[in-house]
Amino acid sequence: MQYRTKVAIVYLLGFFIDLINMFITNVAYPAIGQALNASVDQLTWVSTSYILGLILVTPISAWLALHIGGRRVFLLSLTLFFVTTTLAGFANSIELLIGLRLLQGLSGGLLIPIGQTLTYQLYASHERARLSSIIMLVGLLAPALSPALGGLIVDQLNWRWVFFVNLPLTLIALVLVFVWLRRDKVSFSKKNHFFDAWGLVIASVGLTLLLLGLDWLAVPNNRLGALILLAAAVAVLVYYVRHSFRHPKPLLDLGLIRNPLLRISMMIYLFIPGVFMGVNLIAMMYLQTQLGMSASSVGVLMVPWSLSAFLAIMFVGKLFNYCGPKPLFILGCLVQGIGILCLSQITTVDQPLLLLVSFSLMGFGGALCSSTAQSSAFLTIDGESLADASAIWNINRQFSFCFGVAMMSLMLQLLQMTVDSLSAYQISFYLAAGVTAVPLLLCLYIDNRAVLKKINA
Repeated sequence: MQYRTKVAIVYLLGFFIDLINMFITNVAYPAIGQALNASVDQLTWVSTSYILGLILVTPISAWLALHIGGRRVFLLSLTLFFVTTTLAGFANSIELLIGLRLLQGLSGGLLIPIGQTLTYQLYASHERARLSSIIMLVGLLAPALSPALGGLIVDQLNWRWVFFVNLPLTLIALVLVFVWLRRDKVSFSKKNHFFDAWGLVIASVGLTLLLLGLDWLAVPNNRLGALILLAAAVAVLVYYVRHSFRHPKPLLDLGLIRNPLLRISMMIYLFIPGVFMGVNLIAMMYLQTQLGMSASSVGVLMVPWSLSAFLAIMFVGKLFNYCGPKPLFILGCLVQGIGILCLSQITTVDQPLLLLVSFSLMGFGGALCSSTAQSSAFLTIDGESLADASAIWNINRQFSFCFGVAMMSLMLQLLQMTVDSLSAYQISFYLAAGVTAVPLLLCLYIDNRAVLKKINA
């Protein structure tokens, strides 16, 4: 087996572990709430604290990879993740569980950016589309399997096993990293080990305020506090950007965002997969509370979504090197927008075909955009900047999901204050469909010929 294949397997296993750990706990919320006497707000923090940990640790991934070595970071990350996951399974209070979930995110949050950096630098430009397709398939498989697996575990065992189930996979990954990955050549000179500690503090404070603000935005009683937090987050992050551009060796090279493909790919992720997370949330509520569909019937709709997403990912893997990102992005945005518009036209449970078409289109359009974005983001990034670009990309990816849920929830709540509930849902879907025009316009600025030359060079 080629060395780069071994590195890719390790990365994909780490990616799978991270995603499983993110999604599998959702189905266990009722059991956790009953066992630990937790409120709904506290239960949301079981997920939010994990995401916060992932976001906070990502900015230092590039520095750690460069100065400690990817192999060492992987071993340390997996070891700490194993310990914190075990402790989370034994937590006897909701406060302790939330704290351990934060530590889980901090320890496991390095797996994706470090693994992505190590893997992508071993693949040429024309090979990355196929690699990205495999990554996206893993990204599709984990959320699809997690609810069913989590439900089975909770029913047959108890909620603690949604954490313990990660331990065998983590041990396998730990052994593979130890056996397969080569030792990194790391320079230990003081000059090379300069660390932007103040930049880390500023970035951490800004990102924490941003995530807290988005989380509170969906809670009516916390809306004023949310706006204050978001305003503070913007101020701190603007200060961090100024600090980063003035610092000789910043924590992250934010100048990489000037790269057109990376910037547009990040915006695509924000407005397509990110917004879909919010659309999917309010769609589940709409179909159950307004149209009276059962939870199981609504859950089945993710089957055509998943199948269509699978087809789109394969489509990108086959055609990306021949047609480039521009037409794939444009097609994906249009299909996603049409799918959401179809959803807005569903007013009764007697429209199964329209439901099927809507979720199929959203699955195809969303996966077409996200898979193309994954293939495009690092295409014109040189090897020395890949670690920084990977960290920036993963911060944006995590933020996109929080942004989509917060924005769609807020939009729905504001509309419900002025119109009836049914109209509020429909208008929300119309606005979400309109949002797909934002990345669509950005795609027009992609120099597709230059990208194809780079791929086939």
